[in-house]
Amino acid sequence: MAKRDFYDVLGVNKNASPSELKSAYRKLAVKYHPDKNPGDKTAEDKFKEASEAYGILSDQEKKQNYDNFGHAAFENGGGRQSGGFGGFGGADFSDIFEDFFGDFGGGGRSRGRSNNNNKGSDLRYDLSITLEEAFQGKKEDIKFSTTEKCNTCKGNGSKPGSSPERCTTCGGNGKVRTNQGFFTVQQTCPQCAGSGEEITNPCNDCNGQGSKQASKKISVTIPKGVDDGTRIRLAGKGEAGTRGGASGDLYLFINVYSHDLFKRSDENLFFEFPISISDAALGTTIEIPTIDGGKAKIKIPDGTQNGKQFRLKGKGMPYMRGSGNGDLYVQVKTEIPISLNKAQKELLEKFREIENEKSNPSIKKFFQKAKSFWKN
Repeated sequence: MAKRDFYDVLGVNKNASPSELKSAYRKLAVKYHPDKNPGDKTAEDKFKEASEAYGILSDQEKKQNYDNFGHAAFENGGGRQSGGFGGFGGADFSDIFEDFFGDFGGGGRSRGRSNNNNKGSDLRYDLSITLEEAFQGKKEDIKFSTTEKCNTCKGNGSKPGSSPERCTTCGGNGKVRTNQGFFTVQQTCPQCAGSGEEITNPCNDCNGQGSKQASKKISVTIPKGVDDGTRIRLAGKGEAGTRGGASGDLYLFINVYSHDLFKRSDENLFFEFPISISDAALGTTIEIPTIDGGKAKIKIPDGTQNGKQFRLKGKGMPYMRGSGNGDLYVQVKTEIPISLNKAQKELLEKFREIENEKSNPSIKKFFQKAKSFWKN
């Protein structure tokens, strides 16, 4: 099969600058690299094709020969240099793959020594509170097991009077490189875990780790308005880092117990209030509880239907990130008596007689529709 034009392979024109050639090759290399496409022969061939194209076009002398004579310039060994892969042994690919090799799991270009690998672990603490406590907010003392900085070595892992030395494996860079063909693979140094330093005279109390197991007690503030499932981050309150690394974070996961009376939806509260048939029909005034422990009055107008909601503005939960409160919604639930004495029955019978004489408009309308349906 005839080779494709190298400019077409990279998707650039003949006037492309070195940086444009490099950028085009980077995109293809990331897309078709064998590590990202294991067992895919087509992807492997495209990767090789793109690499060969870049190997020629990134070399000014080879590019000139290719522009003048095309692929014929490199047939029968013409224009080749010893070594390498696919006739581009002179090309330098290491800087390209260092820039994005993190995409293949090998880590990116070293930007300087870092203690990120020595950072302490994050911790989780589950805290359960009542709805009233969520309304008011509270302070809580919590106790948990963690690791703390070693007081003897002040967290650096070395005996007092000594200090860590530059890592002999990576020379203090925190990274080591190995060559695999034309690839340069950069990885975290296994000796110093990326810190660039070695503990040559370890602290006796922490064995060179810089941290020790401990029981910790701290006071935390639960803000007003927290909801079930709220996560609160306490920076630096997790486990201590090793060899001078930063401490992890502590995450509080809030669980709010269900309430016997109130149901919550965001900052609004809901509950049902039972009333009798006579109160619903004649109207009344009811007194209801509120989440702050107080009371509120609601006027129920005559003829109130079952399920009617009344809104009390600002009587709900506080907004955790803002001012003010949500609302309280009271839903009327009309209770139908299930056991009547003789006097009650007589009164209801008399009431039904009056109702039949003056039919309810909605009931009358329904039966008219029903009769029409039966006729059809």
